[in-house]
Amino acid sequence: MIPMVDLRRQYESIKTEIDAAIGEVLGKTQFILGPNVAELEREIAGFHDVSHAVGVANGTDALLLALRACDIRQDDEVITTPFTFIATAEVIGLLRARPVFVDIKPGTFNIDPALIEKKITARTRAIIPVHLFGHPADMDPVMDISRRYGLRVIEDCAQAFGALYRGRKVGSIGDFGCFSFFPSKNLACYGDGGMVITGNQDMAEKIRILRNHGGRVKYYHDVLGYNSRLDEIQAAVLRVKLRRIEAWNEGRRRAAALYRTFIRREDIILPDEAPDCTHVYHQFTIRSTGRDRIMSDLSSRGIASAVYYPVPLHLQKVFAGLGEEGPLQVSERSAAEVLSLPMFPEITEEEIRRVSDVINRAV
Repeated sequence: MIPMVDLRRQYESIKTEIDAAIGEVLGKTQFILGPNVAELEREIAGFHDVSHAVGVANGTDALLLALRACDIRQDDEVITTPFTFIATAEVIGLLRARPVFVDIKPGTFNIDPALIEKKITARTRAIIPVHLFGHPADMDPVMDISRRYGLRVIEDCAQAFGALYRGRKVGSIGDFGCFSFFPSKNLACYGDGGMVITGNQDMAEKIRILRNHGGRVKYYHDVLGYNSRLDEIQAAVLRVKLRRIEAWNEGRRRAAALYRTFIRREDIILPDEAPDCTHVYHQFTIRSTGRDRIMSDLSSRGIASAVYYPVPLHLQKVFAGLGEEGPLQVSERSAAEVLSLPMFPEITEEEIRRVSDVINRAV
């Protein structure tokens, strides 16, 4: 069996440090907003060369609190991609604002900046580009548009911790960078966890207030907030893993290079990597019109694969009332053809060869 991700292999490689870190937290019995959270925030801010990082309960909350900090309200519009996990647009809807979907580039699966401007209206307040599968979105034109129209930019970095866009780490380019530490992510904890980074002190303070029931001081509340605090045990785990993230990302890049070497079918479209970007391959996602047959052949040989994502967001029932004008053809075609292959830093060359051989031989 070759899984999509093998968390046990990673745990076994760092077991001594992880167990010690968790044991230290248990011994001190400070579980909420303790010293590990504060140190992790400092370390992640330093990693991204930004001044502020705020730990929150999960990646969805990171996006939601960033929107709240931008004062996104009912009937405001937020531009984003339809080819992403539901959370990206879900948080817009939860604030009773309107997600406006812009189609993607076929090679990187990221929002196409050339299509953004025509979707801007008097109600547009922000743009959420998603660095999908670990490849940075094309941020320079996004930032140019945001400056010309006075829009906030919230980077969804849930799948791209450590990815580089023209030498800058994703998350440090827009007004906010929002991260998920879900167990399968490149940098992952052993439960849910998230982080918001920003270079704006006032915005960081808003996030800190919102994550803690809307108050600066216990039992005194300034606004309606949330219980969205990264817990101390998860922060301790993440601090151990953060020291290895660049090596693990290189492991993913090594695996991607092997897939490119071993997959030899001309009808298989391999993922792009722009020359000015560093892809961190949260997923290695191919495209094929014979996707379902390939997936079936892999499964019959004990090899996992997954479709991220089978239905683009503009076609989801929850967003049926938005009245999108016309199809978003690249997103819809991608949803019908994408297939993500096993990808994790510890995957072996032999395992990648086995996956590739099945793909090469599929009818």
